[in-house]
Amino acid sequence: MSDIIRRDPRAEWIARNRLHPLHAAMQPVQYSWMGPNGVIRKNVHGVGFIGPNGIKRIDRSGAQQGGAAKRTAAVEVQLPLHQVPAPAFYINVVPDMVGGRLSSHDRDLLGLARQLAGDDGAVLAVVFGEHKENAFATAGVDRLLVLDGHEFDGYSPEQRVHGLRAVDNQFNPRHWLLPDSRSGGGELGRRFAASLKERPATRVWQIKGEECIGRAGAGQQDLARPLPRMILAAAECAEPVSDTRHEVLPVELSTSLARSLPRIEDLGAVAVDPGAIPMAEAEFIFSGGNGVKDWALFHKTAAALGATEGASRVAVDDGFMARDRQVGASGTWVTARVYVAVGISGAIQHLQGIGACDKVVAINLDPGCDMIKRADLSVIGESAAILQALILAVEAYRNGAKRDAA
Repeated sequence: MSDIIRRDPRAEWIARNRLHPLHAAMQPVQYSWMGPNGVIRKNVHGVGFIGPNGIKRIDRSGAQQGGAAKRTAAVEVQLPLHQVPAPAFYINVVPDMVGGRLSSHDRDLLGLARQLAGDDGAVLAVVFGEHKENAFATAGVDRLLVLDGHEFDGYSPEQRVHGLRAVDNQFNPRHWLLPDSRSGGGELGRRFAASLKERPATRVWQIKGEECIGRAGAGQQDLARPLPRMILAAAECAEPVSDTRHEVLPVELSTSLARSLPRIEDLGAVAVDPGAIPMAEAEFIFSGGNGVKDWALFHKTAAALGATEGASRVAVDDGFMARDRQVGASGTWVTARVYVAVGISGAIQHLQGIGACDKVVAINLDPGCDMIKRADLSVIGESAAILQALILAVEAYRNGAKRDAA
């Protein structure tokens, strides 16, 4: 295993939040401190570690204590379980589930649903088709309803509205929450509201009591209105759930879902040039920095992966990439699901710009740079050799898929 110390932003946030139930458990043990007279005091009982036989051992070299500290930090903190045996009402959420997983927008939406549910209500997540998500418990989902079937594949808003109508008849939720996004939630929510003959609240970013506030006037004004049953919420509408875990009990429809006659035919996805996708909307970004020495190989790798190209400020200033490709606080704030940083050390402005990215992969020679600490997956080595190996791996994978299909 690597000896690189990786940051845990969530643990750091809990350590700063005195109101969090796990705040005390995240505080470091204080072994020495300065007394009121300027004399250094030591806690002799805090020195050492418990051996395998239950006997306390003291290693003056500090090696064993460091190992014990690493093992303690690696233990996963068990969040308290929130249970709702008999819900008084339901708050239904229909996440986008782009790529089969919860996005940051979906997690914000579930956090808002958790606020509306309180202690007596249950958050019911309605998911269409197969999914790859295994973190519903920590996202705030009490009940999970999966509507699977080929009729929900691809672009099928009419069939999905038909399924949501069946869910509405059975559970009669107090509120429906959908993300007001371009990934499908905005259109589906408006279609569903029209089907129920209800007026939804759109672009909602805050809820206070029985009133909600949404964006209006091209995002320059706030519109307050009474809280309706149908809510289409914007990103960052609430803090994601972070201090509890939930049961995620599966539920099913009591009646079989009949297939509606579709008036829309899905002809499949249309190939789009990754370079034509705006940086703020790209889902997969392949970004290069000062550590990239072979830019032709960089462009070839991005084309092989089908990723949108980005760059750090240094690479843009040196003329290797256009100004509209710059990522960071001084460039474009991105929200990609996967962000690959090649030869980027991780200046604070760049880390701010990728703060909303779900997964960050770093390729760098320096194992101690800030980008490596931020990354979910790190590859230490020469970027040229790694990119060549990556191209070969992608080609082998695609050739294997073609042989399997044949």
